[in-house]
Amino acid sequence: MKSYKVGIWKLSINRSAKKPTYLVRWSVDGEPFHESHKTKALADRFRAKLLRAADKGEPFDTVTGLPDSLRGGKVALSFVELTLKYIDARWAEASAKQRDSMTDSLATVLPALVKPGRGRPTPENLRRALRSHVLPPPRRERGRPEEIAAAVRWLEKSSLPVAELQEIARVHELIDALGRKLDGKPAATQTYRRRRAVVFNSLEFAVELEALPSNPLGRVRRKRGKRPVQEVDRRVVVNPRQARELLVAVTYVGGYERASGRRLRAFFGCLYYAAMRPGEALGLRRSDCTLPAKGWGRIELTETRPTAGKAWTDSGEAHDRRGLKQRAQGEVRIVPIPPPLVVLLREHLKEFGTAKDGRLFASGATSWPRRRTRACGSRRASWRSYRGRSPRCWLSGRTTSGTRASRSGSTPACPLRRWRLGPGTPWMSC
Repeated sequence: MKSYKVGIWKLSINRSAKKPTYLVRWSVDGEPFHESHKTKALADRFRAKLLRAADKGEPFDTVTGLPDSLRGGKVALSFVELTLKYIDARWAEASAKQRDSMTDSLATVLPALVKPGRGRPTPENLRRALRSHVLPPPRRERGRPEEIAAAVRWLEKSSLPVAELQEIARVHELIDALGRKLDGKPAATQTYRRRRAVVFNSLEFAVELEALPSNPLGRVRRKRGKRPVQEVDRRVVVNPRQARELLVAVTYVGGYERASGRRLRAFFGCLYYAAMRPGEALGLRRSDCTLPAKGWGRIELTETRPTAGKAWTDSGEAHDRRGLKQRAQGEVRIVPIPPPLVVLLREHLKEFGTAKDGRLFASGATSWPRRRTRACGSRRASWRSYRGRSPRCWLSGRTTSGTRASRSGSTPACPLRRWRLGPGTPWMSC
């Protein structure tokens, strides 16, 4: 914002440092600003520039306190303004989960990059205002409760200009905010890396807008944290006997009339026998399946429906519609499926049929993520323990690294790294 209410005061001397400095003090719309200089001549020169700009009737920026003539005619961007511009530029092409990650990362750092002052809202209100009202473009026109509206006004007024990140102390504050959880405790290394990637890209966008000369995050090196665990724990990956028992036990979940458990049997069978991700199983259609009466079948995967939340999808559905992970849009992944899975899918189709769009696992009154959690407890641990079985068997069998990667939808090194087997491990024990 710009203002013509400018007051410029006399020079003052700061004697608190070892060598006295000269302060130029002024105010814009009641907000005080100051700038220190080593000599009185430099301070007088800068004060004279402010006086000339005020005499000419130039508006002063309420964020930086400077007239346009002292900023090369460019308007100083605040962090809130930069964030909104960045999200507007990236929103349309981002997936639902990327949108969730972007708003989470930026809502974490924005409250840390503000000017000190009174009336700071609670951390809960600030985060709610950013995540639910300010950052997502479709939600900016929604009605805001009074406490949220007050938090937004405070944030817009107190947000620091982007140019402040040229000071190394501000960069350290930014990095510290990236590495903290909401309760102040250190965040996981993977969480820090994900947030840093988002903020780094937003600052690259600021460089493109010429609001920064270079990306300040590249100037600071953070001490490397603990490396995230990449290898799947072999103790939680089911063996063939356990898998058969679990596929039977899951049918007892829920009442018989709702058939929640019986619907999940074929779903978990796809994860176990075909190494499918949960989102890939949710996007599976009848036309993608070749299910002969006897012998092996085949699945041609073309779509994934990861759970993202209604707030982040364009359709307003809980599941996003995307192409296969790590593959180009429209690319197909062919997976041969063994006879037990062929039988499970044929029985599932016979009892439940398909949805209107031809999918095998249609969402009903209870969402699929909740069904999986109710059936197996921890959502992520449950599907990883099933999906980990097939790559381990392929790894110990006579399949090439390219075949394993093609079937599981990963890189050739991923099965070796995540499902590493000991020497001499037989196929049936993997």
